[in-house]
Amino acid sequence: MKHIPDALWLAEAVRLAEEHSGPLEDAEACRQARAAGGELRGRIVARASQLARRDGLDLALQHWRQGAGLGLVLLSVLALLSGGGLAFAALGDGVRPVNLLWALGSLLGLHLLTLLGWLLGLVFGGAAGSALGRLWLGLTGRLARDSRGALLGPALSLLLGRAGLQRWALGLLSHGLWLLALLAALLLLLALLATRRYGFVWETTLLPAPSFASLIHGLGALPALLGFPQPDLDLLRASGEAVVGGETARQTWAGWLLGVFVVYGLLPRALLALLCFFQWQRGLGELQLDLEQPGYSRLRERLLPSSERLGVSDAAPAQLHQPPAGHAQTASQGALLVAVELDDRRPWPPALPAGVTDAGILDERSQRRALLEQLTRQPPARLLVACDPRRSPDRGTLALLGELARTAAETRIWLLPAPPGEALDAARLGDWHAALARLQLPAANHAALSWLETGHD
Repeated sequence: MKHIPDALWLAEAVRLAEEHSGPLEDAEACRQARAAGGELRGRIVARASQLARRDGLDLALQHWRQGAGLGLVLLSVLALLSGGGLAFAALGDGVRPVNLLWALGSLLGLHLLTLLGWLLGLVFGGAAGSALGRLWLGLTGRLARDSRGALLGPALSLLLGRAGLQRWALGLLSHGLWLLALLAALLLLLALLATRRYGFVWETTLLPAPSFASLIHGLGALPALLGFPQPDLDLLRASGEAVVGGETARQTWAGWLLGVFVVYGLLPRALLALLCFFQWQRGLGELQLDLEQPGYSRLRERLLPSSERLGVSDAAPAQLHQPPAGHAQTASQGALLVAVELDDRRPWPPALPAGVTDAGILDERSQRRALLEQLTRQPPARLLVACDPRRSPDRGTLALLGELARTAAETRIWLLPAPPGEALDAARLGDWHAALARLQLPAANHAALSWLETGHD
């Protein structure tokens, strides 16, 4: 069975998160999406994938899927136990004769009521199968136990609902569980009928006996076409007056009961499960985002701008997430040296080896954005970022280091020595090393320029 594309699911979850909590800090994600190119829908998906990896939403999706699978297992066990209970309730312990109509009511009553409800929901556009669906979603949320994925369930419902797939997904779940329960009931019916001796009878007080007999005979007409036994009129009349004790009579009634159960219980659920499965498979390939949603419309100019603009970013959030820096996954070449907020009194740049490019000193936001856009299009093989360890490693600088590192195949941070006559603060230098360790960025040593030129120390 096909799975829902994770990229679309995450994009919808990110949209809901931004609707509930406001826009996310997404400058780097938008830049990566623009660099990937393509039409707007693809860029929205690429942006959402970047944000999901950064904020751990992709891991929450894995936990959600695991919770969904475990919830389905629990519902399946419940269906098997319920099916066994139906069989025991229908036949009893064999001491008393089996009332045929009571047995059919026990086996098929709830099944037919829920089936009628599903068909009415399908015809009138309701949420067919919503009770089992809500139960499954509730179990999934409890079993996933990941607060980051709180919006994954609503995002899934919205994504499938707009495509008209929710009814088929819930229908497949509902019919599949009912089919499992009915199969368990059938197997237990066969086991009980094979190991115990049952007598069968039909009874009525208010209704005319001929009408009741006609009903029983009519119920067995369709199963008889499939080879199940059909009681003759003599057996019908005799069973309405007392339990017929002959072996042939017991086998005929047992076969009739099984036939009615299979034809009016198992077959409808199996056929409807196949219908839902076919509709699900057919519609899943056409699943798309609704770009008319306000959350997607506002991204049009930023992801597919009419003109490229530099130096624009959203307001910083209250708490900046700092994932590991990582590195570029695309082909890269060349070596680049860049400095971040250096003192004007420090001579810069140093003498550079052949083949190493100087990207200057990044002081302003526009310079940073311009360089990041360039590196996203042309990632270097080696990137050396020079920092002044006399400054504190503030979160803005650390975020910039992480963004720069993700544009290069290899990155090192060069903590420059103090100018002559000055000494570095040991505590502040320790803060730098601790911050770089959290970002998983290596600090360059005295051979930084040699590594930049050759790729080794």
